This record gives sequence, structure tokens and C-alpha cells, in this order.
Amino acid sequence: MKALVTGAPGFIGSYLVETLLKRGYQVTCLVRKTSNLRWIEHLDVRYLTCDLADIESCSDAVRNFQYIFHLAGATKALCEKDFQRANAECTEKLVRAAAGATGLERFVYLSSLAAVGPGEPGRTVSEDSPPMPVSAYGRSKLCGERAVLSYKDSMPVTILRPPAVYGPRDTDFFMMFKMIKKGFFPYWGKCYYSLLYVEDLVRGIILAAEKKDATGGTFFLSDGSIYTNEQITAEIAAALGAKAIKVRVPRALLPIVGFLGQKIDKRGIINGDRVNDFRYSNWTCDASKAKDELGFHSQITLREGIKWTADWYRIHRWL
Repeated sequence: MKALVTGAPGFIGSYLVETLLKRGYQVTCLVRKTSNLRWIEHLDVRYLTCDLADIESCSDAVRNFQYIFHLAGATKALCEKDFQRANAECTEKLVRAAAGATGLERFVYLSSLAAVGPGEPGRTVSEDSPPMPVSAYGRSKLCGERAVLSYKDSMPVTILRPPAVYGPRDTDFFMMFKMIKKGFFPYWGKCYYSLLYVEDLVRGIILAAEKKDATGGTFFLSDGSIYTNEQITAEIAAALGAKAIKVRVPRALLPIVGFLGQKIDKRGIINGDRVNDFRYSNWTCDASKAKDELGFHSQITLREGIKWTADWYRIHRWL
């Protein structure tokens, strides 16, 4: 089985590549000349060096795969145009390039809960919820979904929408670990989240690719539980053996926090676009469709996943 993985050098992509290899896939990683290959350079993979923006030049190569896993995209950008270019326009170019493949068994697009947006207080979003993204990132991922679905009558596509994903190698959740290790965490009121450990997500991605029932479908994935920000913080603190105090941040000040965060680190998790998400308190999704139709079940509890992640950060001297 020949698979092409975009975003392979990244946090989620590198785990997917490792797991595909263990399952006997022949894996090719679509990479740029500037890609950091530290998580995959030791693996027995092939490389297709091409920027997604110029994927038309590699159309013949793209059409040689049975499975295409499209994970590449921008989670941080300086403006909405950059998000649209990376997450919508490049996705449309890739799916168009793949459309001529005769042996393609599945094109999997990794979208995000952000493409639908937050739920109303006390309600989880599902595949039937009307998409109402509240950030430039979310809007760009929704446009990417629509680009993929426009080809569903001519090629086998599947869209997956995970919530926040955590685990070793992740740099976004790492910021929370780092703050809690230092003894504080920002708090702007009780919030609710769905989560998924990276290895569970990878299992879900492969399951969705191999299950015929997933063709043409869109699925939320999560570990099935809902957590408050206080519960998540408590688990991280316990794993680190730390005590952290709340630093209360009024919601009205979040735009200022985002502005300052972007000034400090233009590519960091705290930026003007991300605070649009922080204004909402209910980022939860219902993954029962994936459970019922695909047989998806998470295997890692929050406590296990947080502990393993904390241990990895310590071993690799990130903390």
C-alpha cells in the first residue's frame, strides 16, 4: 500500500508516518526544501520535495498513491490571507492534482473543530451543526473542507475534525506545561474542551482511511469526555509535581493579550487570531458518529496522556 503524507515532519504527521510504516505501508512524505525532518529522518520513507503551492508540477507523482493523507497546513499566520492560502488554496490544488488518480482508495483531509466553531453553552457540536467558525484559521479550514467535498462524487474522500490534540513533540500545549511548571496559568473563566491524544488521533485517521463506510463522510474525533480548563490544569500540575496559581485575565483584555503575544512571537500560539477562540467557553464535540460508523474508540485517558507528555518534555529537556 502506497501512501503520501503531507505535513509529515510535523507533530501529528510524524506519528502518522511511524504508524503507517508499522502497518506495512510504503510511505512517501511531501516536504519542502526547508522542512525540518528531525522527527522522520531516521525512518524508512521516501521524499517528494515540492511546495503545496506548486503541487501541479508534481501531479503525475501524486496520482501514483493509493492513500493520500493531507495534514499540512498553517495553524498560525499573520493574516487571514495567509491562512486561506495555506489551508484552502493549497488543499484545493492538492485534491485537484489527486483527482486524476485511477488507483486512489482514499483522500483523508485533517480539518479541525475550529472549522465548525464553538458550541452553545452546555451543547456539543456534531456533524449536523451549521459551521460558524470564529477565527481566520477556522474559516480557512472550512474552506479546505469544501474544496475536498467538491470532489466527493469523483474520488473517495474523508474529512476528520479533531479537537485540541496533545502529546509528545507538540509545541502548543507545551506552552501550558511551561507556564504551570513556573507556577501560574492564565484564567478567564471556566471553559469546556474536548481533547484527543495524538496516538488516538492517528488510529482514527488510519481507521477512517481503511473503512469503506467513511467514504464521502465527515467525522469528529475526540476521547469522548469533556474537560474544564481547571481539570486540564490540575492534571498537568500533578504530572509535573507543580503548584500553579490562577492569573485572572478579564475577557475584555484578551485582544490586548493577543496583540502582545504576537509582538513577542509572531508564530506563537498566543496571537490576535487565536484570542478569537479564547472568547468562547465551549469547545466540545460529539464523536459518536465515528464510534458508531467507524468503530473509533480512544485508548488513552487524559491522565495517562498528560503524564506521558510531561515525561517526554522532561526527558528531552524541554522543561
